[in-house]
Amino acid sequence: MVGIPSLWLPILISAVLVFLVSFIIHSFLKYHQTDFGKLPDEQGVMDALRPFKISPADYVVPRAHSTKEIGSPEFKEKVEKGPVIYMTVLPNGVPSMTTSLIQWFIYLLVVGVFTAYITGRTIGPGAEYLAVFRIAGCTAFIGYALALWQNSIWYKKSWSATIKNTMDGLIYCLVTAGTFGWLWPE
Repeated sequence: MVGIPSLWLPILISAVLVFLVSFIIHSFLKYHQTDFGKLPDEQGVMDALRPFKISPADYVVPRAHSTKEIGSPEFKEKVEKGPVIYMTVLPNGVPSMTTSLIQWFIYLLVVGVFTAYITGRTIGPGAEYLAVFRIAGCTAFIGYALALWQNSIWYKKSWSATIKNTMDGLIYCLVTAGTFGWLWPE
């Protein structure tokens, strides 16, 4: 077994490399530009919602307060009439990229720690590069990509966006696996 403390370098280096790769993907490749659609009459929708002063949170419309209500004719009528919406309301103003980037880097470190834990418990010191690559890569893929699928299954996020994010996760896991294989202790 290899303990997490002795894997601090691959954890840190993989987080830095994935951070840089994600910057390249989102800054230059631009295939995520179609992840969100634009509302028809966006300004009219914004003007209509503004008086409600909706607090930042996640919302579903219409929202049932119980499973009994879901079965009621009134609720079914609301759903049929529409629109049915899952939405996240953010605070007004320009979002802080600094806060998001810091949280993203912390997330990358957390995925690295779990990758180190599982790989370190599975493979001993001096293991071959490919053995480390396989376990680290699979673990990192789970952390970077698989949980995203729930948003398409339950909250109807577009599958095309989820597939693109899964492909990003595949790239991130390959970088992480390569880093762990390269820096695995002897």
